[in-house]
Amino acid sequence: MIVLKTSRDLAVMREACRISAGALQVTGKAVEPGISTWELDKIAERYIRSQGAEPNFLNLYGFPACACISINDEVIHGIPSKKRVLKQGDIVSIDLGAKLGGYNGDNAATFACGDISDEAKRLIDTTRESLYEGITAAVVGGKIGDIGSAVQRYCEQRGYSVVREYTGHGVGKALHEDPSVPNYGTAGRGLRLLAGMTLAIEPMINMGGAAIRQLSDGWTVKTKDGSLSAHFEHTVAITNDGPKILTLV
Repeated sequence: MIVLKTSRDLAVMREACRISAGALQVTGKAVEPGISTWELDKIAERYIRSQGAEPNFLNLYGFPACACISINDEVIHGIPSKKRVLKQGDIVSIDLGAKLGGYNGDNAATFACGDISDEAKRLIDTTRESLYEGITAAVVGGKIGDIGSAVQRYCEQRGYSVVREYTGHGVGKALHEDPSVPNYGTAGRGLRLLAGMTLAIEPMINMGGAAIRQLSDGWTVKTKDGSLSAHFEHTVAITNDGPKILTLV
């Protein structure tokens, strides 16, 4: 069931999203060679709790941390660990959110650890820009396929592939609500977009093929061919005045 938010709902949700965005910014700034993903997770948790919110990833479906931190060929759901220490040249995807006043925020970004290759920079830039292509297509009266089509076209035209098995989603009182928001599709097809929808739009883009595999930990998802992957996400409100990004500091 899709839950449409009122202006009052959005005012509360905007605060949860603002805290989510602040946590992502603070954690991303701490990415540097020598820091562990466990330390990054603790930075995220401290920030979220300091704002009076709760880290909404912690224990969700049994996930043992506040942030998913995925390195290089890890697509999503990397588990923070004291043993995972960042190295010069890594690319690091951080996905996290906060809950406040009964509403959730959700956002993600991929960060460079020191100097990275030109190829990695292009992947990150393309994935980030594809997110904004998708957001631009998220307008009242459009279709859910418009979002995925915009992301897919932008990335595939530049030689990258789109992960199919995982998608964006609705977000609100639950972190994961209807509808699913694929990063691929056909423009003009699918569910009609209505004012009051709040969507987490999140391209997951691979440098190589689209195929993925899940590790034995039951969480971490990697590219099957070992190629780099990047991930960006914003929580977006569909309004009569156009799409509004809620996860901004």
